[in-house]
Amino acid sequence: MIVSALQFCPAFLDVDENLRTLSAWFESCNADLVVLPELCTTGYFFHDGDQLRSVAEPADGNSCTLFRDMAREYQCAVVAGFAERDGDACYNSAMTAFPDGSSHVYRKVHLFAEEKLHFTPGDGGFPVYAWGDRLRLGVMICYDWRFPEAARSLTLKGAQVIAHPSNLVAAPRHWKPVMRARSFENKVFTVTANRNGEELRGEERLVFHGCSQIIAPNGTTLEEVEEQYEGWLSADIDPARADEKAFSRWNDIMTDRRPDMYEH
Repeated sequence: MIVSALQFCPAFLDVDENLRTLSAWFESCNADLVVLPELCTTGYFFHDGDQLRSVAEPADGNSCTLFRDMAREYQCAVVAGFAERDGDACYNSAMTAFPDGSSHVYRKVHLFAEEKLHFTPGDGGFPVYAWGDRLRLGVMICYDWRFPEAARSLTLKGAQVIAHPSNLVAAPRHWKPVMRARSFENKVFTVTANRNGEELRGEERLVFHGCSQIIAPNGTTLEEVEEQYEGWLSADIDPARADEKAFSRWNDIMTDRRPDMYEH
């Protein structure tokens, strides 16, 4: 199975331009699983709630329609971050779309910094989606990386691959080794699609550091790119490797767990 992540710089508040950009990038992609960055259709550094609401869309809006169309046309699974509007609430969400037309939405559980002013935190937990017998796919978004419970919850639900759409402003020296650890401690593949570029709000400036990566269940890096790179990074994986939780005749990271000892 070929898994790919796209690293690029979305145009702030220009959904139509970003959808054109994504459509063009798909023409050069040949993957079974595609992971796009967090909020890849809108940009990130919203000035206020009204500005966010001006570009947020329902799960049947133009952005998610494109994700479903791309999944069907290119016969791949697509995980893509978008600003979701549901009634009066806005969520930092990621859609997962499959070739058969089915789709699901994960709403970010752990909101970062000023996201808390504009977004409603997700309350649906961490989902794992089955793509027939080909793949069990978990999803988390950006700042979820800080919480080992996120990746562990997905692992306990059977995820073989964790898609991680991101707009990371933390230095790569912090989050990259942590995501390698998340793969290692759970024996799962992780795919971090992080945007690059910068956005301004008055005199405030956010820099997004790219450095997207694909990590194997043993914690080794299968593919990574530099901060300024724009385009696809890809790796050929066997998802079934993530089902092998034993590392010796005596030890298995799932059956060796002692949940009764973990109370706090």
